[in-house]
Amino acid sequence: MARTRSAATAVAPEPEREDTGMVLPPVPSMDDRSKDPAVWDLIIVGAGVAGAAFAYQQGCSGRRVLLLERDLSQPDRIVGELLQPGGYLLLKRLGLAHCCDGIDSQKVYGYCLIKDGREAKVAYPTEGFDDDIAGRSFHHGRFVQKLRQAAASQPSVTVRQGYVRKLVNDQGGDWEEGQVVTGVCYKGTDGVDHVASAHLTIVCDGMYSSFRKKLAVPDLHHPSFFIGLLLKDCPLPHPNYGHVLLGKPSPVLFYPISPTEVRCLVDYPGDKLPSVKDGELEWYLLDTVAPQVPAALRPHFEAAVKNGRIRCMQNKQVTSQPLHPAGALLLGDAFNMRHPLTGGGMTVAFSDTNLLCDMLRPLPNLSNKAATADATSAFYVRRKPLSATINTLANALYKVFCASDSRAHEEMRQACFDYLALGGIYSSGPVSLLSGLNPRPSVLVTHFFMVALYGVGRLLLPRPTLRGVWLGMLLLYSAACIILPIIWKEGIRAVFFPALAPKPRLSGVQRAAAEGLHRVTACKTE
Repeated sequence: MARTRSAATAVAPEPEREDTGMVLPPVPSMDDRSKDPAVWDLIIVGAGVAGAAFAYQQGCSGRRVLLLERDLSQPDRIVGELLQPGGYLLLKRLGLAHCCDGIDSQKVYGYCLIKDGREAKVAYPTEGFDDDIAGRSFHHGRFVQKLRQAAASQPSVTVRQGYVRKLVNDQGGDWEEGQVVTGVCYKGTDGVDHVASAHLTIVCDGMYSSFRKKLAVPDLHHPSFFIGLLLKDCPLPHPNYGHVLLGKPSPVLFYPISPTEVRCLVDYPGDKLPSVKDGELEWYLLDTVAPQVPAALRPHFEAAVKNGRIRCMQNKQVTSQPLHPAGALLLGDAFNMRHPLTGGGMTVAFSDTNLLCDMLRPLPNLSNKAATADATSAFYVRRKPLSATINTLANALYKVFCASDSRAHEEMRQACFDYLALGGIYSSGPVSLLSGLNPRPSVLVTHFFMVALYGVGRLLLPRPTLRGVWLGMLLLYSAACIILPIIWKEGIRAVFFPALAPKPRLSGVQRAAAEGLHRVTACKTE
């Protein structure tokens, strides 16, 4: 007989929004098209973290930008709530650090790992940085609204609510591979389709991108789900630290997102969740997860399960091979995603935004689509050392932190915990990678195999045995099977030798079409 949620929970209607404490007003949609230019410098599809930040920076450069977002009201999500110190540093470089102010954001100074009742507390290595460099955690929607407000504050940026239906070519028809992208067709708040033209279209419409398969060849996986809970008035054992429970079957995260609220994310591996309607998910949380939660947090966890709102989101891992057509670029989660365990997504997004802004800055204008494509062809390669380091770390750590029936894997899992618990360089090195402050692929690979060798050494003490040697070999094999396929997907040359990696180039047909369009446009201008 299926068990259902408690009567109190069953009859209480769920709130429309989880974050009712601070709902920022929607950014006004600028629907007056009478002053729209015939051709925008840039159209940005999606006003999320990457899109809004990129629009702000391009507005600072004086470029005419149309920022299109399907819903300008405050988002309500359970991820994108932790910005690593490296991400905050990149946010400062974009001139947007103030977006963390006035939203009850919390400083985060590191992590506390918990396994079998033991703790390993590791701090971010921020020595040598400004005093304000630390992680930031917050309600995702509040942060995004502040970014949108910043973008809208630029006189040359037009923020407009609209659903982008398709990319268009130079004839105004549906864009197809091999053609030049000249803009978008979007459905406005009036319910009518409108066509907007631009020299360059940046597509950053998020994890559910409608255009990912048109502008890239993606490799998409769904390793798990996050089950989100909001714990009210819950003091963490270590204030201003994220807490990672190495539970079974997979990790559980706790981190503050306001002075009185703690986000809990329970990872559930696989491609199907227990039924919410039949109460199976609630009882999984109460029967399987709750007993593993530290005693100080358990009452708050159980209260959130019984009386709160249980929210679920499928996690994605996306690596993509860009097609790089003339007139368009992919940015943010639309192009690349990693497991959100380490909270590295916004760091990658802000790094990509900084990089792309730097590559566009020398161009006097963007009217020559071929020249713009050439100037940005290295974008997908130059982003790799940082993005691949954070992607690989996130995906590899997730695999290591998940429980397994394999003895070698469990040894690797325990070795990782004990290695970080050593402190000193053994924790500062890996945490500098996780924080985004030192995203170097060589450091990642070095520490990953140092963990594996540390695990092997423990198996050979106090004296080697045949069983210990065999288990050590299996541990090394297990470690290689975790990290090497991830690096292979990212591209070995692009990760370690970006200067030698091939860059996407325009085909002869595309180049001819782009240059022909530029000549026609130049003649009309004259």
